[in-house]
Amino acid sequence: MTGEPVLTLEGVSASYGPFRALFDIDLSVGEGQALALLGANGAGKTTAARVCSGLLRPTSGVVRHRGVDLARKRPFEIARAGLVQAPEGRSVFATLTVEENLELWFRHSVGKSELGALLDRAYEAFPRLGERRHQVAGTMSGGEQRMLALARVLVDPPDVLVADELSLGLAPIIADEVYRTLARIKELGTTLVIVEQQIPHALALADEAAVLRSGRVIHQGPAAEVAELAEELLLGGEGD
Repeated sequence: MTGEPVLTLEGVSASYGPFRALFDIDLSVGEGQALALLGANGAGKTTAARVCSGLLRPTSGVVRHRGVDLARKRPFEIARAGLVQAPEGRSVFATLTVEENLELWFRHSVGKSELGALLDRAYEAFPRLGERRHQVAGTMSGGEQRMLALARVLVDPPDVLVADELSLGLAPIIADEVYRTLARIKELGTTLVIVEQQIPHALALADEAAVLRSGRVIHQGPAAEVAELAEELLLGGEGD
């Protein structure tokens, strides 16, 4: 990592009730870089992602975004400051068309004069959505609905995007489109934290990677280095 980190976790622990899911982890990601969080199911990857975006408050430790402590901030305040977690599942308005869904979402962040430009970017990033712009969202496949849900974040990217299992349940061709879009927004300067079971996808995009096991970071280093050690590091998985 070069330069000052955009996002840091220092000595962070987190729990779900009596169950402790993270143990004093340290993570950091630099400006415009991508950090992949890898590990078996149950290793703590999703918990770390939720802590980053404020969806889960740590029991101890510090989370900083551009030097600002996020501990007392609520998720919507963190999102407003530019650190956003990509939506899970197919959170779309099923009775509206693809274009109506996008217009509804984009109007929250831009005025009428800029709406057309964001729609064009959405259709350029995801040509399949352009082909179905007049189709009712509820009649599309599950993968296409997930793509539509992701478009609102990927087309108007934040300062930091936390992407948790974006390819989960997607056909390979759609997952490839999603990762091509992630690569483009990274080139434009967005910092990424990627949780992904598809390790080749994650490591191909990441600059650095951290491997978690039983709620602890057991290794963090350049993605190329982790790729060489992946089999050894990821052996002995557990359930998440």
